[in-house]
This record gives sequence, C-alpha cells and structure tokens, in this order.
Amino acid sequence: MKILVTYSLIFVMLFCKAQEYPLNTFPDDVPTGSYMKDLNNELNQFVGTWKTNFNNRGITLIITKEEHKIFKQPKTTDVYYQDVLAINYVIKNSDGILLQDNNNVQQEYDKNAIFSMFVNGNVVNCYYMGTNCGVGWGTVNLKKINNTQISWTYLPNDIMLTTKNCSGNPDTTIYLPETENLIFTKQ
Repeated sequence: MKILVTYSLIFVMLFCKAQEYPLNTFPDDVPTGSYMKDLNNELNQFVGTWKTNFNNRGITLIITKEEHKIFKQPKTTDVYYQDVLAINYVIKNSDGILLQDNNNVQQEYDKNAIFSMFVNGNVVNCYYMGTNCGVGWGTVNLKKINNTQISWTYLPNDIMLTTKNCSGNPDTTIYLPETENLIFTKQ
C-alpha cells in the first residue's frame, strides 16, 4: 500500500510540473489546463499603489499580482492559468469628484478591465478592454524606471460605433490618460 501511495504522489508531482511553463509562453503553444507561472518574480516590481496627475485629473493605479488566474481561450472550451497583474484604477477630476474607477472588475472580459499579458524585463504589456461599447480598447505598457517610478503608455485603438453595437446613450468617454511615458510615483 505504501508503494502505491508513493507512486501516486510521484505521478501527481510529475504531472503538475509537466504543465507549468514560463510566464511569457504563448497559450496556443501549450496543452489546455497549463499554467504560465511567474518563475522569476518579474511581475512583483510593478505591484503597489501608484499616483499621478494628468490634464487636471488625479489618477491612482492599484496593481496587484494574481497567481494562477484562469483564462478561457476565445471560441473554445480550452482554459489555461497564468500569473498576471490586475490593474485597478481611480480617476478623479481636480475637484476630487470621481470620474471613473474599475474596482468592480473581476474577469478579463469585463469593461474597464486591465490585465497583464506578458513581461519583457522592466516592461509589462497589458490589455485594456475599453469602457462602454469597447471604446478605448487597446494596450497599456508599463515600464519600471526605478523603485519609486513607472511610466505609462496608452494609445487606444479605434472602434466604429453604431446603434447596433452600442445602443442607448452610454458614457463613451475615455478617462484613462491617452499619452506616452506618463510618470507614476509609488505611494
């Protein structure tokens, strides 16, 4: 019986290790259920609360690391797991009135969601889902400058709005700073 239990434990340990891949592995290149792990703790350098002011708006980023987050491949039943940065933000005008926040985002496909995709040294590339009707979707790049500063680059993609894909009268304002190399300071 002890031998059977020992072999079972060894099998489970080998099976789990076989499905673990480095963070920047492309999900299409691994079997379903695989885990892209932050083996070198590359994401940790971005974790924290960061603040800046831009165009009379106060912007706070709250960046957390989520380990083993599940993702579903579009148009399939395939899933994979990945360590990611989740970026929550609060944007207020110069009078301190809240313009937008995404603290209720739970999934990568929620409006206003920002999650990391991959990291290359001191730069992390993130995907932004956009606000109402997908307005503003695109890539956000964060670059670590030093222990107290990161730079933000966000240039949204275009979207064609029609009454069919964006009915009613939703707020389609992009509140995120549309700029390159905006400096945020760690709090």
